[in-house]
Amino acid sequence: MQNTLDLRQLTELDAARIRAWVARLARADAPRADPHGALEIVDDAQLVPSAEIPPDTVTMYSQVLLELAEGGTQRVALCYPPDVDPAEGFISVLSPLGLALIGRSVGDTVRWARPDGTTAQARIASILFQPEASGDYSL
Repeated sequence: MQNTLDLRQLTELDAARIRAWVARLARADAPRADPHGALEIVDDAQLVPSAEIPPDTVTMYSQVLLELAEGGTQRVALCYPPDVDPAEGFISVLSPLGLALIGRSVGDTVRWARPDGTTAQARIASILFQPEASGDYSL
């Protein structure tokens, strides 16, 4: 049985594209094609058509304002691997933070593993931009 804290909503398009990226990495013989359990997250999520995703839910290319547990805020945008640009705040959906965010909603607290093995935590303070909320269902 799924814990209510684990419930997520993903658009059908986001789910299909995440699966495709994991498959692409596997075909490229990446040592860890699905290193953070993306397929499990997608499989456990409630999938909805893009036009039906709530505007307070993190989707691909959403810009999110996080309130960090250690204080301060951080703005990130969720993207696919080729668009990663940490200096500009673009993080991969396949990263620990990206997978912690996808399908979550404003007010949720997310946790993820940092590269050094420690755990970070933040609250989703707001969604500054969500493609679907602005009528773009193809990003």
